[in-house]
Amino acid sequence: MMLNPKTHRPTYPDSYYAASKNLNLNLSSLAEDIQTEICVIGGGFSGVNTALELAERGHKVVLLEAYQIGWGATGRNGGQMIRGIGEDVDKFENQIGRSGVDSIKKMGLEAVDIVRERIKRYDINCDLVMGYCDVAHKPRQLRALEEDKAWLESMGYAHEVRMVQKEELHTIVGSDNYVGGMVDMGSGHLHPLNLVLGEAKAAMDCGAQLFEQSAVTEIEYGPTVHVKTASGSVRCDKLIICGNAHVAGLNPKLEGRVLPAGSYVIATEQLPEDLARKLLPQNMAVCDQRVALDYYRLSADNRLIFGGLCNYSGRDPASIVGALKPNMDKVFPYLKDIKVDYQWGGMIGIGANRMPQIGRLMENVYFAQAYSGHGINATHMAARVIAEHIAGESDRMLTFESIHHMRFPGGRRFRSPLLAVGMLYHRAKDLV
Repeated sequence: MMLNPKTHRPTYPDSYYAASKNLNLNLSSLAEDIQTEICVIGGGFSGVNTALELAERGHKVVLLEAYQIGWGATGRNGGQMIRGIGEDVDKFENQIGRSGVDSIKKMGLEAVDIVRERIKRYDINCDLVMGYCDVAHKPRQLRALEEDKAWLESMGYAHEVRMVQKEELHTIVGSDNYVGGMVDMGSGHLHPLNLVLGEAKAAMDCGAQLFEQSAVTEIEYGPTVHVKTASGSVRCDKLIICGNAHVAGLNPKLEGRVLPAGSYVIATEQLPEDLARKLLPQNMAVCDQRVALDYYRLSADNRLIFGGLCNYSGRDPASIVGALKPNMDKVFPYLKDIKVDYQWGGMIGIGANRMPQIGRLMENVYFAQAYSGHGINATHMAARVIAEHIAGESDRMLTFESIHHMRFPGGRRFRSPLLAVGMLYHRAKDLV
């Protein structure tokens, strides 16, 4: 954990995003007892956007963040905004019915529109670029992408989607590693920390109160919920817990359903324009189809931002660059001598079934967590459906609430090896 040397308070990790953030909120910590309608715990995408959605509807909202807005996975991720919610939604048909499956699939498309509309409405400067390509290492992966394209077309998808064969893939990605891919102009990439900081400012402009450095120490449940911090408290009618990978200590039921896993990213030095365009000629975000995937994109100042390492042991690698750069060099061998300026990591929240967990612990306590590394759009959708439910506008949240989420057995020391074994199985399938 990084500490500000002047204040000795936790601050952002030394990442490219922290170095290039364009807004300093300088929020105070909670130092009083407050009465409000709704309290939100967590200052990532889920919490900030839930606060914003509710404040836009005229609700009185207080948000408590233990560190800084966007301090966790929200402000550290790869910045890829990709349509879809969850993994293999069809497998939940026996729990939510065909209509529920179709509803979540449609929300996976709507989620990206929410982000785009929010950026436009509040004029948030976060380097949004539309354009994304799924790339395939094997013919069977390419066939799966063709099925995905057919489904999108059957849904009347409003954006260009096209298959790219190996011989023309160099117009998208400067690598020989793939047999083809699928371009989706309805997905894209952005600067995640600048996005959430802009959304936090928008929430405050709409009347929400946001506090940083205000870790929750205790929650007393009841018709009125009492949320305590070290130097203040909030009494509220409704509580929304958005701790995700950092939910430990807030609620044992939520903690047992989500496993924190380390995820890591590197950013190169600024690249000459000709080299940047050789890497990604159309400035698209790219992701492959493996479980142990690579994903990458260009920043606004022509750095390659490359991620893909996920660690379930709870221990950071000795060197993030040492772990990730060989993967980058395999995709782009001609970058071997390029310097890496930034390396960073953080904890993502993973659920056993890889479907976001959205619902209620009790009538007046809501939660959203476990995005499994695909959180930019899914978090915004979670915020929308929770706000709609509280405002009495829709019951879309009930579809998510009907999905069963397994509790990981044992404590984290036992849970992490179990998940790691499961991931090894899926990685072995990638080799077939």
